[in-house]
Amino acid sequence: MTVSTRSDRDPRGRPRRRGAVLEQAILQAALDELTEVGYTGLTIDRVAARARTNKTAIYRRWPSRAALAVAAHRHATTAEDPPDTGDLRADVLALLRGAARRISSPQGDILHILAAEMGNEPDLIREARDQMLDTSLTRWLTVLGRAVARGQARPEALSPRIATVAIDLLRHEYLIRGADTIADHTITEIVDTIYLPLVQTHSDTDKPKTRRESTDAEE
Repeated sequence: MTVSTRSDRDPRGRPRRRGAVLEQAILQAALDELTEVGYTGLTIDRVAARARTNKTAIYRRWPSRAALAVAAHRHATTAEDPPDTGDLRADVLALLRGAARRISSPQGDILHILAAEMGNEPDLIREARDQMLDTSLTRWLTVLGRAVARGQARPEALSPRIATVAIDLLRHEYLIRGADTIADHTITEIVDTIYLPLVQTHSDTDKPKTRRESTDAEE
């Protein structure tokens, strides 16, 4: 029989969590706090209590409340798989609508952090921006890659700058125009008048031929 040592237990006698297990618990606790009380109500004390850990364990990983909030936001975003409906327009709309819901939720306060603290904590904001862009880029390139394989998008669209145009425009509505919520007609306008014309194939000749079309061409 294995006997646990004192270091294997927390002060209350429960099994001590370490590494990724503890980090996931802290991030989920921070996300739950953000959902319930928003960024203004977020405290390290509350997160530590909710995650059943101590403040030292949190500060060892995230040096500030803002850094923890950004990490929690990324944790929530990466938990979702990109849509795969078989149609580029439907996938893009699903991505943007999901982003709009997050922006309108308490998690959207994190984007205000980026705007408000850009000058005060440039290193933190740069890190947060890079984290969010990396997560967003992966999802958009996945959706576009599938569309390219189906003949619905140009291979040239698989460029990081092009791939994230739609989400960048959505963030512009929130950060620059100050919209509290993003109307669905704004989302469809971004998709139909800007994004799809940018990434779709330009002519029918760019689309893969069906078996019937190939047979007719050979004849």
